[in-house]
Amino acid sequence: MYTNILLSTDGSDVAAKGVKHGILLAKALGAKVTIITVTEEMYIDYGSGHAGAIIPSQDEMDRFVAANEDQARKVLDAARAMATQLAVPAELLHIPDSHPATAIINTAESRGCDLIVMSSHGRRGLRKLFLGSQTSEVLASGSVPVLVVP
Repeated sequence: MYTNILLSTDGSDVAAKGVKHGILLAKALGAKVTIITVTEEMYIDYGSGHAGAIIPSQDEMDRFVAANEDQARKVLDAARAMATQLAVPAELLHIPDSHPATAIINTAESRGCDLIVMSSHGRRGLRKLFLGSQTSEVLASGSVPVLVVP
C-alpha cells in the first residue's frame, strides 16, 4: 500500500515515538523511509519604526548554523540507528533554514512519499487535546496522507 514513508523528527521523545511507529509500519509493509529534520533560520529583528534592530554578527550566525547542523546530525543519527536495527532502508535529510510544515510537505511531494508519519506533540492536560501547529499545518495544507502518532 505504501512504498516510501516520510518521517519527520525534531529529536524530541514524542517525535521519536512517531519515527519508531513509522519505521515499524515500513518494515511491516516492506517500504522504505525518508527521515527528515528541519531547522528554522535565525530570527533577525531589523527593527520597526520605534525599536532598534538586533542584527547578529557573522560569528553569531556561523555558530547558529553550526549548532543547527550538529543537532540535525544527532537527530538523524538516532533515527538511522532505529531504522538500521529493524533493517529498514532509510534516506536521511536535514532541511536547513525552513519552516517545518512547508519543508515536510515539499519533501513528501518531491521525494514521491505516499504517507507522512509525524507525532502530535508532548503537551499534557487540556493542551493535549489539540494538535501541534506544524502537524495541523501539514494536515491542512499537504496533499499526501498523514498518520499522526500521539
